[in-house]
Amino acid sequence: MSDAWIVGGALRDELLGRPVRDVDVAVAGDPARAARALAADVRGPVFRLSEAFGAWRVIDRRVERVYDFAPLQGGTIEEDLAKRDFTVNAMARPVALEALAGADAAADLIDPLGGRADLEAGILRVLGAGAYESDPLRALRLARFAAELGFAPEPDTERLTRAAAPRVADAAGERVFGELRRLVIAGGALPGLELADRLDVLDAVLPELTALHGVGQSDYHHLDVYDHTLEVLAQLIEVESHLDELFGADADRLRAVLAEPLADDLTRGQALRFGALLHDIGKPVTRGVRADGRITFMGHDAAGERMVRDLARRLRTSERFARFAAGLTRHHLVLGFLVHERPLDRAQVYRYLRRTAPVEVEVTLLSCADRLATQGRRGDEATAVHLELARELMGAALDWREQGPPRVPVRGDELAQELGIEPGPELGRLLGELEQAAYAGEAATREQAIALARRLRA
Repeated sequence: MSDAWIVGGALRDELLGRPVRDVDVAVAGDPARAARALAADVRGPVFRLSEAFGAWRVIDRRVERVYDFAPLQGGTIEEDLAKRDFTVNAMARPVALEALAGADAAADLIDPLGGRADLEAGILRVLGAGAYESDPLRALRLARFAAELGFAPEPDTERLTRAAAPRVADAAGERVFGELRRLVIAGGALPGLELADRLDVLDAVLPELTALHGVGQSDYHHLDVYDHTLEVLAQLIEVESHLDELFGADADRLRAVLAEPLADDLTRGQALRFGALLHDIGKPVTRGVRADGRITFMGHDAAGERMVRDLARRLRTSERFARFAAGLTRHHLVLGFLVHERPLDRAQVYRYLRRTAPVEVEVTLLSCADRLATQGRRGDEATAVHLELARELMGAALDWREQGPPRVPVRGDELAQELGIEPGPELGRLLGELEQAAYAGEAATREQAIALARRLRA
């Protein structure tokens, strides 16, 4: 049997007592042979990952664990470890393939670069400038590890990371998004983003976000746009753990929606964090100052929607994620404007849901975080009425998500025949009016719908 070593993140996480789902195995010999041997043992699928690098993957469905086998990089395991990114990922343990599933991480630890000491000290130390030269994405990965592990880089690593930061944008868009995704959903997302910003990494991958620095706002805001944006994310994370207090009997239904898979290995709740980060990116290009000196951002929702679309294309996200994030940006202001129209009738609620669908649930929650992060003039009063309205609309939004739009009690072709009109824009407009009327309880039957359509035509 080939010599093999568990390397990288699996060993790091075992030593930290963290769950291990992905195991990297370096093999001195044929990775395919080693992978097939383990696959036979765990009775799981085995397949080639990369012809160029000779990597193979085995999935052990019994314990939901993935094993990736790759050839040893260099003549010895020590040479292989020296080619890795950070000291905490540059440890190894020899292992017999038949014992892969249950060996002790601390036994026979190979640690030529001081990874375990850095692990115990909570330090991230890059393996020299060459580590970033061989893979520019590693500078972003530093921030991701800081967010996931709660570790901090030592000074020389900070210096090297800042110098390497501009080249992160050279990495493939989908790889950049993969690291950003893990950073944003991590428990330490906020300090991780702060580190990425301070080391100029964030500017390389999300320049739309760092462009918000120093963009002042009206006296209804107490922060510039960048700091407000990070505060919105902080408030969203806080709200996630207080849904019962905010939404009462609707909290469980809301949790279920947020836990649903969306796209790109993100749940709806996780993807909503990107909505918090991106909702105001249209403000710098729409900033204006009125004659009375008040700062405005007219149309920043529409401009931001276009920018999110462009950003998603650059990062090669799925179209579903792009639509979701763009929709949140486009509609994040809608609920705030309705505050001044309370109490809302059923027709107004319908128009809110129809306009904000298919993100009617998530954008209602995002608007709460946005409002909680806005503590300028009359902030407490405005927040109280906003949250009250959001509670009212959340139940309707959850019902809409579960049941869909109301059913018009007459078919389009029947309505056209009754009114003597041809299919076209006028018929579509009438059906839209009837859908609103059905939601408001004003057209519950076929006869009521036809009669209302006649009146609307007149």
